[in-house]
Amino acid sequence: MGASSTEKVRNVVLVGHGGAGKTSLAEAMLFMAGQTKRLGSVDEGHSTLDYDAEEIKRKMTINLALAPVEHNGVKVNIIDTPGYADFIGDAIAGMEAAEMALFVVDAVSGPQVQTVRLWKHASEMRIARAVFINRMDKEHADFDAAMSALERAFGHRVGAVQLPIGSEHTFRGVVDIIRMTAYHHEADAEETLEIPPDMAAAAEAAREKLTELVAEADDELMEKYLEGERLSQEELERLLDKAIAQGLFIPVFVGSATTLQGVEDLMDDIVTFFPQPTAHGPLVTVDGAEVPFSVDGDVAAHVFKTLSDPYVGRLSFVKVVSGTLRPNAELINSRTGKKERVGHILKLVGKDSVDIDAVPAGDIAVLPKLTETLTNDTLSARGDIAFSALPTPEPLFPVSIVAKTKADEDKLGTALKSIVDEEPSLKLRRDEETHQTVLSALGDTAVDVVLSRLRERFHVEAELQELRIPYRETIRKTAQAQGRHKKQTGGSGQFGDCWLRLEPNPGSGYEFVDEIVGGRIPRQYIPAIDKGVQDTMVHGVLAGYPMSDVKVAVYDGSYHAVDSSEIAFRTAARIGFKAAAEKADMVLLEPIASLVIEVPDAYAGAVMGDMSSRRGRILGMEPTASGGQKIRAQVPYAEVVHYSPLLRSLSSGTGSYTISIDSYEDVPREMAAKIIEQHEKHKTEEH
Repeated sequence: MGASSTEKVRNVVLVGHGGAGKTSLAEAMLFMAGQTKRLGSVDEGHSTLDYDAEEIKRKMTINLALAPVEHNGVKVNIIDTPGYADFIGDAIAGMEAAEMALFVVDAVSGPQVQTVRLWKHASEMRIARAVFINRMDKEHADFDAAMSALERAFGHRVGAVQLPIGSEHTFRGVVDIIRMTAYHHEADAEETLEIPPDMAAAAEAAREKLTELVAEADDELMEKYLEGERLSQEELERLLDKAIAQGLFIPVFVGSATTLQGVEDLMDDIVTFFPQPTAHGPLVTVDGAEVPFSVDGDVAAHVFKTLSDPYVGRLSFVKVVSGTLRPNAELINSRTGKKERVGHILKLVGKDSVDIDAVPAGDIAVLPKLTETLTNDTLSARGDIAFSALPTPEPLFPVSIVAKTKADEDKLGTALKSIVDEEPSLKLRRDEETHQTVLSALGDTAVDVVLSRLRERFHVEAELQELRIPYRETIRKTAQAQGRHKKQTGGSGQFGDCWLRLEPNPGSGYEFVDEIVGGRIPRQYIPAIDKGVQDTMVHGVLAGYPMSDVKVAVYDGSYHAVDSSEIAFRTAARIGFKAAAEKADMVLLEPIASLVIEVPDAYAGAVMGDMSSRRGRILGMEPTASGGQKIRAQVPYAEVVHYSPLLRSLSSGTGSYTISIDSYEDVPREMAAKIIEQHEKHKTEEH
């Protein structure tokens, strides 16, 4: 099934807090459209969309999944996304590919933290929004309370287009405010009902709000409405899609994904009133050019998600922006400049796929086995188009990852790169100071999933190692010492002799000075002394950490005409540097992190108190545009290296922060003693 034209496509992403029932709603729409034979269930482990082993085990969505359905002659690409904070990158990717974000909200809990956070992202990305209040059949479900919470969180433009008939165990259908009729789902069909008399007033009030907000989309009709005239049904329906696309009206639907109440009515409104791909105008490239959604132009497609399937290989989820994509097309990747041949084009439903013949502009499809194409890449006919990368949050939860066995060491790097290539919210680097492989994610759950994927998909056993803090060493006093290396083993020997003076060099890094006069050391050996000093500084003297801010002068020495060599003077320099450093009042330095933390007012006190308990300094705070507080602080990096779950706990998931290391300060003596002791212990164990 492919769309026949751009106008026959609707791209809808399901977003919201974890556990609200996004996947269940997608499963309901698949079932209602006849795409699946039975209603998939996350709790029972037979969901069509949550098919990954980790998703089944955890009973939660981890990966973005597609659920394309056909309804009333329109192709609706339902994009199911994770609701857990560690996987927000996939929710953002889904919003990038859609014109409408449908927020799924629990009828008991109302809009929760992740809902609010994603709403802000949707607003910044300027995509239309709607809400589906799910689980009206659940105990303590309260539509009025949920609506009030939505209005408090998201403003007065939120308005009901459906009202529930009953609640909890008496929930039996919905009132459609647009068409002023009622529906009850029974077996495989939706039955039309009269609006219950006791709901007539509530339905009329909801209709009035709907009309008032929708009328704003047309000046002439707004004037008519303000003069007291009622809009006709035709006028209301003609304006509704425009009002939704412009964000003048945010429709709220209600129902139960598990009992299918309200789902068919929702699907009717998706194809009738939700924005087409052309609603938001052309897509803008990184260099400011506009690419309109049109089947007439050359092919251009944006990759918004990449997955590796153990059987099929790499799968690239693309949204076609221009032209019509067909099998066997040759496209150029703007990032690499290389050609990619599109073989098959797939319609993917969970893990099941079928080939399709054409994908018009605005539609979504999956391309298997593209060799060098990654998430955020743009494919086009000439390779001259590049769309902006997804606004993915910075991964701020670093861990050190190592292979469990020697046999897995060689495979670990390749496997990690493959996983990180799929997921922009993961970053991988080799820390040259601590000599560790560091994986950064959005949280500990994301790290657990990476470890599971290494094991299940790549058969690599890996484990986490304590992350080493990049401490440094320096000196506080001037000191000098001799470095003398003499070795005679038959034949030519080794001889090097130098006197070094070490001085503190605050903020200026390493400096080497040659003060040799009178040929006490021949010029050709001076660079070897410099190299010997730097060799020693890399590994430190106090606790094995690199040394910084030291000025070193070589001012005296001696040599042997036969036995002296570069290697001898390099060794002598190491000896002399260590001897002088031990007399120069060595200290351990710790990295100081600068944090900018944003939290609602209610949590500012707790965050500042926690900062103080972590040896932090509050530099100031200021109100934010969203009504919270922006707190600036400096704190030892060792205290906040894993701050993301701490802030999540302190702020009930509402906080965010940025972090950078921009200075070093002395480690308190008691802490320094423990670090040095630990270093000595490791050295003993190694030997």
